[in-house]
Amino acid sequence: MRLVVVVPVVLLALAACAAGPPPPPAAPPTDGSSATATATPVETGKGELRFTRIAELEQPVAFAVRQGDDRLYVAEQAGRLRTTDGDTVIDLSGEVSGGNEQGLLGVAFHPSGRWVYLDWTDADGHTHITEWAYDGSKATGRRDVLVQEQPFANHNGGQLAFGPDGHLYIALGDGGSAGDPQGNGQDLGTLLGKILRIDPRGGRPYRVPDDNPFVGEKGAKPEIWAYGLRNPWRFSFDRGSGDLWIGDVGQNAWEEVDRQPAGSKGGENYGWNLREGERPFRDGKGRDLVDPVIVYPLKEGGTCSVIAGYVYRGEKIPWLRGRFLYGDFCAGWIKAAPADRLDDAAEVGKVEQLSSFGQGPDGELYALSLQGPIYRIEAA
Repeated sequence: MRLVVVVPVVLLALAACAAGPPPPPAAPPTDGSSATATATPVETGKGELRFTRIAELEQPVAFAVRQGDDRLYVAEQAGRLRTTDGDTVIDLSGEVSGGNEQGLLGVAFHPSGRWVYLDWTDADGHTHITEWAYDGSKATGRRDVLVQEQPFANHNGGQLAFGPDGHLYIALGDGGSAGDPQGNGQDLGTLLGKILRIDPRGGRPYRVPDDNPFVGEKGAKPEIWAYGLRNPWRFSFDRGSGDLWIGDVGQNAWEEVDRQPAGSKGGENYGWNLREGERPFRDGKGRDLVDPVIVYPLKEGGTCSVIAGYVYRGEKIPWLRGRFLYGDFCAGWIKAAPADRLDDAAEVGKVEQLSSFGQGPDGELYALSLQGPIYRIEAA
């Protein structure tokens, strides 16, 4: 993810390292209407979507739901976990770092709903995965599950999600700077540039599942599930198939989405920094690299950073079922493509400063704008 500073607050701008900053954001809408200039419906030939604003928060960047709870939970980059009705659940605003790609970046609830996990960066810029016990009203019993030192201030990843297997998956970027100067993406001896898979309740501070792909391999971190990633800002599991979709923000030329089939045993190498998109990076030569399933050029039409969404499995928009939604932070477009025909993508809407997607307990989808609005995606 790439960010731009806009006074008086720091905004999460996902612009490419080599690209110029995106223009300053427009003022958030204040008229209370459901359709605004920042969320534009688009007719696709299959149907038309509407983006209905349901809440206005401060710099929303991540979304989660809790078992047995009909509230929607949103992480604000400035450090608070809130519900869409405005309640504050956890406040880390006095502890998080305020750099462009830092702050509170991810949230996930344990499948039981009894614990909540946040991904955030501290005053020194280091990543924490922190757990709280949560009874629906109070978050107590705080403990750090995992802490990762960060060599630079950018490329922190931030996504957290429990997979269909009940394990916690954690996205970490390559550590930052530009071009992965430390070679972390291809180094199995570091957690940086990886997606991790752990059981946060199986040990102290956590347990590594026995079937993780690098368990027992000399010199490799056993927590690693997949590697060769630059900055996997957002990933999601398809609640229908179990496939894992990963949006990996590019360097100079290409944005990409990777797909890991549900039957995978892990260990995929997605190529960074040997490759960006489908092209060699700095003459890097790959081995056993997994090709991305979606690639689009950086800067074309104002693009800067891919935002991975979800395969739609809801009931309210029949023509959208089975389509994978993704977008771009700077360009603002949102596209949907059949999961089995990804070249057949069509634009279905626009959200200025799209920071993330969310999925409700019923499979209906949401879009978050860094400007503040939370939109429910509906049939027009």
